[in-house]
Amino acid sequence: MVVDDHPMWREGVARDLTEAGHQVVATSGEGRQAVRVAAAARPDVVVLDLQLPDISGVEVIRGLRAALPEVRVLMLSASGEAQGVLDAVKAGATGYLVKSAAPAEFLDAVRRTAAGEPVFTPGLAGLVLGEYRRLAAEPGGATPAGTGPRGGDGAAPRLTDRETEVLRLVAKGMSYKQIAERLGLSHRTVQNHVQNTLGKLQLHNRVELTRYAIERGLDD
Repeated sequence: MVVDDHPMWREGVARDLTEAGHQVVATSGEGRQAVRVAAAARPDVVVLDLQLPDISGVEVIRGLRAALPEVRVLMLSASGEAQGVLDAVKAGATGYLVKSAAPAEFLDAVRRTAAGEPVFTPGLAGLVLGEYRRLAAEPGGATPAGTGPRGGDGAAPRLTDRETEVLRLVAKGMSYKQIAERLGLSHRTVQNHVQNTLGKLQLHNRVELTRYAIERGLDD
C-alpha cells in the first residue's frame, strides 16, 4: 500500500512497485483514510510519507499497528531530520528512506522491509542504534512492549546458542546478508533464526529485537 498526499508521486511509486512484480492493494493521500483502507486491504508493507494533510505519518503508524499488528511500514519522506526518524521508528516503522533514494535502492528497501529487515538511508541506522543505546542506559529502561519478554512460567525465554549469536549481530545493525556471510549460513537460515527469536521473545519486528538486544548488552 502506498500513502502519500502528492498524486503524481503516489502514482509513480505504485507504478514502480507494480512493474517490479509487487501487488499494490491500495493507495491513499490522507492518513485517517489510509488506516481505514489498510484495515480492509490488509497490506504486508505500507510505504508511508511522514507529512500528510490531516494527521502525521507517526499517528498513521500507530493506527496501522493497532489495526494490523504484523504490518511493516517503510517511511519514504523528503525529510531525514533526526527527530522525525526517531519518532517514526519508536511508533513502529520498520525502516526509513528519503525520497532522494534511487529507484533500485527503494525497491530493494521494500523487499527487505517485507522480510522484516530494518532499512535506513545511510547514516540513519547509526542514529537509531545510538538512540536505543541511550534509552537502554536510562534507569528503568523498558523493552518496546513496556515489559521484558517472559516465557509461560514467568522466566526469561531460552534462546539457543545460534539464536543468541544471530541476535548479537542484529544488535550491531548488521543486515541478514552480512550476518549470513559472517556465520557461513544461508540468508533463509538467518531469517528463520530471527523469526524464531521474535516468537520466543514475543516481539514484532527487528527494530524491537534490536532494542531488546541492546538493553541486555548484546551489542558489545
